Amino acid sequence: MRTILMAATGIPTLLFTAALVVVAGFWLLVVAGVAEPGCFDRDVDLGAWGMGGVPVAVALSLLTVGAWLIGVGAVVLLETFGPGGVPGGLLRLVVPVGALLVAWRLTGLSVRPLRQGAREHSDAADESRATGAGCALGLSDRPHARPVAETRTAVAGRRLDSPTASHSPRTP
Repeated sequence: MRTILMAATGIPTLLFTAALVVVAGFWLLVVAGVAEPGCFDRDVDLGAWGMGGVPVAVALSLLTVGAWLIGVGAVVLLETFGPGGVPGGLLRLVVPVGALLVAWRLTGLSVRPLRQGAREHSDAADESRATGAGCALGLSDRPHARPVAETRTAVAGRRLDSPTASHSPRTP
């Protein structure tokens, strides 16, 4: 256990450990309802990297977890069975790059089955999402009149009109 802890907090894999802490913090924010899994989708397109078709947060989380597991495992194996001295130190410096490349390939392979589920989920969300929403606020010339808001929304090709009145009195 001590070897794993030392490998996770050691120099070559410390970057992956820090990234794993950030990923865990992000998913805690998602569970708490503060963030959404698709909040980075407009900023980054991972299709060219072979990880497209799923939310960016999911792909990068899988990449981070994979790189961390491979990096820590490789460092533990090098500590146990690897050469010592300068050759061992050089191998430890190559571990993060190799772990990232292997994790990138594995992430690309693991998101393929997830793409179909993400596509079905986005199609269902598009059908149920309201589009073309607009709102107008009308104020009366009378000093104590309530403001009236009118909302127009198009849902699944139908237009819904719903005028609503505010229940709070207008202050002069």
